[in-house]
Amino acid sequence: MFPSIPLGITSLPSYFTLLMVGFTLAVLWGHREGPRRGIVDNTVLDCGLLMMIAGLAGARILHVLADGHFWDYVHLCTDPDQVPGLRLLGGAACTTDAQCVGQGLGDFCEAATGQCRQHQDCWRAFKVHYGGWTYYGGFLLAVPTGLWFLRRRKAPIWTVADLGGFAIPFGLVWGRTGCYLAGCCFGGVCESPPGIRFPFRSPAWESHYEAGLVTLRDAVSLPVHPTQLYEAVACALVCAGCFWRWRRGPRFQGEIFFLFMLAYAIFRFAVEFLRADARGAWLGDTLSTSQIVSIPLAGWAIFCLIRGRSFPAGPVAANPEVAP
Repeated sequence: MFPSIPLGITSLPSYFTLLMVGFTLAVLWGHREGPRRGIVDNTVLDCGLLMMIAGLAGARILHVLADGHFWDYVHLCTDPDQVPGLRLLGGAACTTDAQCVGQGLGDFCEAATGQCRQHQDCWRAFKVHYGGWTYYGGFLLAVPTGLWFLRRRKAPIWTVADLGGFAIPFGLVWGRTGCYLAGCCFGGVCESPPGIRFPFRSPAWESHYEAGLVTLRDAVSLPVHPTQLYEAVACALVCAGCFWRWRRGPRFQGEIFFLFMLAYAIFRFAVEFLRADARGAWLGDTLSTSQIVSIPLAGWAIFCLIRGRSFPAGPVAANPEVAP
């Protein structure tokens, strides 16, 4: 687990950094492939940048509202004392503020309890460097934003969307690798391979401590499913399959995008059953927020794939006969 990337005088959060690197490379890849279907201007770059901004906003909004941390953000603003304090590595009591800051456990040391606590912060929900993103929140805001932009530009909507069919899962490979380094999005207990252990005060360790499965003397969590890596591998396979289909030529504009959307919804729905982090729960804790969202998206993708054309329809490519 490497939650930050040291750069000498400063450091960068692993998850956010890899997420940005991944999606920057994804946009550049889509831009490079665009001329194969007659997109020779900067439409993909412009659309990709706008969708990236919208995606980050949507991912953050859904995290705050539906990932089970809403009241933590509220209490940090209204009454920080309701946010539980944390002990130092090994369960030791803190004595200085520097110890808490150094281990990323809080802003100051509460002398009476020896716990690290946080100052009042009404802006924490907007501080993205602390982490907290939900992919489907980004997807649900980025897609209509992209549709709006492409219609305004009078660009071939679903031809551009097909570029996202392989570029988006490519970006997600980087993002999920960042999840693994940050220790978030962890799975349930898995005593046999490929179970892995996360260190003290990692999200997995915190979850196990709250459940009474580990103590303050335990330096690592119980072994858990590396669901972050499961998703990274699945996204790599989806990327490869969609790119292969793109090079062969889609049956209709939008096919590659809907193939990606269907494949992602299926494996995301399945992997969610293995996850154990807080991410919202519905229908009596049966399904997570992402599983609820996956169902209609999969249905839309299946409908369009069977129908043989995208919905809603968009302008055709400027030069659809360009050879792959």
